[in-house]
Amino acid sequence: MKYTFLGRSGLKVSRLCLGTMNFGVDTNQEEAFKIMDAALDAGITFFDTADIYGWGQNSGATETIIGNWFAQGGNRRERVVLATKVYEKLHNPMDGPNDDPGLSLYKIRRHLENSLRRLQTDHIELYQMHHIDRRTSWEELWGAFESVVHQGKADYIGSSNFAGWHLVKAQAAAKERHFLGLVSEQHIYNLVNRNAELEVLPAAQDLGLGVVVWSPLAGGLLGGRALHADKGARTGKMAAQIERYRPKLEAFASLCQELEEKPSNVALAWMLANPAISAPIIGPRTVEQLQDTLRAVELVLDAAVLQELDRIFPGPGGAAPEAYAW
Repeated sequence: MKYTFLGRSGLKVSRLCLGTMNFGVDTNQEEAFKIMDAALDAGITFFDTADIYGWGQNSGATETIIGNWFAQGGNRRERVVLATKVYEKLHNPMDGPNDDPGLSLYKIRRHLENSLRRLQTDHIELYQMHHIDRRTSWEELWGAFESVVHQGKADYIGSSNFAGWHLVKAQAAAKERHFLGLVSEQHIYNLVNRNAELEVLPAAQDLGLGVVVWSPLAGGLLGGRALHADKGARTGKMAAQIERYRPKLEAFASLCQELEEKPSNVALAWMLANPAISAPIIGPRTVEQLQDTLRAVELVLDAAVLQELDRIFPGPGGAAPEAYAW
């Protein structure tokens, strides 16, 4: 495994981040334990979750599974850089009207305490806002997160699903308070969806934020099975998208065949070649899927292959405004 600093922070993370969204949904606790053990054995020390995972009335189930895994001991907790998120509705009647999606000092405090309890830990390395809250002021947000950091309940603060201008505004408000502010942005980015190249990636690089990528395989489109998926398979439910991108996916499959590499690893290696990216989040449902992904860190794509990927999956044309103006 390879490691990198998370943006300009002094925190090092593995170049692959273990996503846990499937735990408690498509992956039971026993298999989740095996996946997390295998990830640590492979040197993946960066784990990402969210208080909403488990979904609906089962929200929090994923954090509970991770907490149960930590409770086994063996220095599991000490070896993991743990990230979780806050924002969504958790269907907790005790929150009353404050259970709505959003951020507030009230919600951050209550939801963090619940996350720590489920995760069976006293701190989180990276506490992330799962979405921008356009109503709550940065004075309130940074006041809440400063308290969290000063109490030692979180080391760093990150964001997710922010626009480029949100990142700038957040950091400007943090600077006024002499607070570190954000160290990372978690964002959707892949060969199929390269919109982040317009403003989010340039803003993150300029501000010194690490970028952690969710859906690096476009929900399975780039995983290699989409063109041959069974109707009952996960990718089989994406029939409309598969047909929309079929020519591109076929060209991509041919290129990967020439390279004698799995499409998922080529898609991840393309992402890892981008200096703006700290780590893509991989979401294996089995140990075998995890092990198949490890090759991506060692795979180096030459300039000709990167150029061909740009031809197959053209981006927006670079950063804004040059991508659409002069």
